[in-house]
Amino acid sequence: MSSQYERELRQVLAGVPKGVEAIIRSCEPIAKERMRQVLNRPFLVVRAAGSGMEGTGDLLALRGDLCFPIEVKSTKADKLYLSGRTKDQYDAMVNEGERCKLMPLYAHRRKGVRGDSWRIFRVQTSNLSGRLRMLEKSIPPFPLNRNGSHYLNWEDGMPLNEFISLVCSTAGAEVDALHNLEVRAMQANAFKPPLPSTGLEELKPSQSMPSKPLDVLAELQRRRS
Repeated sequence: MSSQYERELRQVLAGVPKGVEAIIRSCEPIAKERMRQVLNRPFLVVRAAGSGMEGTGDLLALRGDLCFPIEVKSTKADKLYLSGRTKDQYDAMVNEGERCKLMPLYAHRRKGVRGDSWRIFRVQTSNLSGRLRMLEKSIPPFPLNRNGSHYLNWEDGMPLNEFISLVCSTAGAEVDALHNLEVRAMQANAFKPPLPSTGLEELKPSQSMPSKPLDVLAELQRRRS
């Protein structure tokens, strides 16, 4: 994978204005606006230590609410079949995702395409929680070929501008804040002492109020007989 495309993606996710403007030059207006959202909610993006080692990915995108290890691939064709080293790479990303409860991503850059030439795929893992669990429903996993093996199909991925909008929109930040408030409220209620019971709650069965008004004359007649 050419470091040129790795650097291109790194500058976009990091919210570097020149990098963002360069990549959206041939995009549609709505895609441009989506991509620019990263300027307000950027990631710290670093090249993974020992990039090229199995399971680490090429880039690590970090922010207060999210963290993604990212494997970057570039091709002229729209499909990339995994075999040999690339298959081992994918399996290692699955293992690391499971071990660390992360959502590893693949970023597929197709060469010679105008507009948004990046597509995002998630590596399927089974133990996500919190915000990652919510995002899991929106980011497409790797498709399967006829033999049931994973492969990259550029056409099936999520455009980078849509991914940026998903993880960087102000609306998403507000939903996160509301979710955090709800969690705190539930935790506070769990440890809140119960309210003192009222006098009516403490009545014994023999002291309970009659369900019907008492007929005084009938009761006197009963006692005389």
